[in-house]
Amino acid sequence: MTARAESFIDEMKEEFPTFEILKKRDSTMQRAIHHALVLLTLGRMRTYLTQYHTVLFGKLWVPDSFDTMSDADRYILLRHERVHLRQRKRMGDIPMAFVYLIPFFPLGLAYGRARIEWEAYAETIRATYEVFGLPHAKLLRKHIVDRFAGPDYGWMWPFRRAVGRWFDDVIADLAAESASQG
Repeated sequence: MTARAESFIDEMKEEFPTFEILKKRDSTMQRAIHHALVLLTLGRMRTYLTQYHTVLFGKLWVPDSFDTMSDADRYILLRHERVHLRQRKRMGDIPMAFVYLIPFFPLGLAYGRARIEWEAYAETIRATYEVFGLPHAKLLRKHIVDRFAGPDYGWMWPFRRAVGRWFDDVIADLAAESASQG
């Protein structure tokens, strides 16, 4: 692991003393979640174990690819996941799980999950902007819209235009902040 990500992990451990990074492949629970997602999405979400990083019970569960990520990418990911850890601290495990899984529906219109992920993905965009600049942050638009409106999160907010407008608002806020500082 490299300097920026290591330093950020140290910060996270100070804020969340029980925080640790664990491999998904070593967890029966993570494998069970993967299989449940494959079933619930009718085979459309098959990358939970291999591409997704998941905060659960104050731990970050990572696929094997975490070890080969660049320092910058790992740092950006950790910024996103710290938001989830803070949400967990603010809400508690059971209320956060309820909000993430239930309102309005577990699949197709999961407003609670969308609200939780909007906050975390705003941090992803901000961190990407800080590390790589505004043009690179703008390139995240399609990827993030696809995540919200597609099977990756169970079609949690299938309104592509609404997600796109949210993304554009985050970018506009970053550009305005940059202009006011520059």
